[in-house]
Amino acid sequence: MGARRYRIISTTSPGQPHALPANDPAQRLGNPSFVWRFGQQRRMAIVQRYAVLSGRRVLDLGCGVGEYVRAFERAGALALGCDIELPRLVEARRRGATGLAAAAAESLPYRDGSLDVVVLNEVIEHVRDERATMREVRRVLAPGGVCIVYAPNRLYPFETHGIQLRGRYRFGNFPFVNWLPRRLRDRLVPHARVYGRGDWRRVLDGSGLEIVAHGYVYPGFDNVAARAPRLARLLRAVCYAAESTPLRRFGLSHLLVLRRAAAGTP
Repeated sequence: MGARRYRIISTTSPGQPHALPANDPAQRLGNPSFVWRFGQQRRMAIVQRYAVLSGRRVLDLGCGVGEYVRAFERAGALALGCDIELPRLVEARRRGATGLAAAAAESLPYRDGSLDVVVLNEVIEHVRDERATMREVRRVLAPGGVCIVYAPNRLYPFETHGIQLRGRYRFGNFPFVNWLPRRLRDRLVPHARVYGRGDWRRVLDGSGLEIVAHGYVYPGFDNVAARAPRLARLLRAVCYAAESTPLRRFGLSHLLVLRRAAAGTP
């Protein structure tokens, strides 16, 4: 299987509109990584800690404008990217990413067992059906293949997807929204899910994927670094040290490393 075999195609799930109530892709699907900065490089390094990329078939599921697809290519991977938003894929191709396809996460245009690594970087919270997505990831992974998931952590003190208030979407980071009772939180943020530690059993139930590692990742603080480099260095030092302590539970994102059982393994 080669990247040259993939092209930008139409969405594979016509008639199945996204369930989240927003017309603006940035609200409905989140903002992709538009530039490659410290935070992206750190997440890339974490991916490489758990998965060999060189020479492997690697899919960025929900690739946005393709920054991680190009990073996987630089790491020697046969890199593929898919996204539900065609304009983002057009921009990804303009930036030099290849191996792109437009597809819903629940219906991927790849053969059974054809991929070695699948990465979902802040994507699972936006898909129409989480469990169907994870079953589909398992289907396209080869036996022994690895899936790496970054997803919003309910204990992080800020909601980063903006909120719906009085009928209007308000962009920004809102403190303590994720700490509210789930029903109230979901009324304020109907366009993105958030996950507690106990939610993953439900999401992965019946997927055929096993959890190899579960951690937490704090932000890159890139916007802070642009204004106050010394403060950003301090925040990084403190927060990244906290990832090795019980305070890791308050990180920005869950980090899950999942594996499809090897052939012959129950």
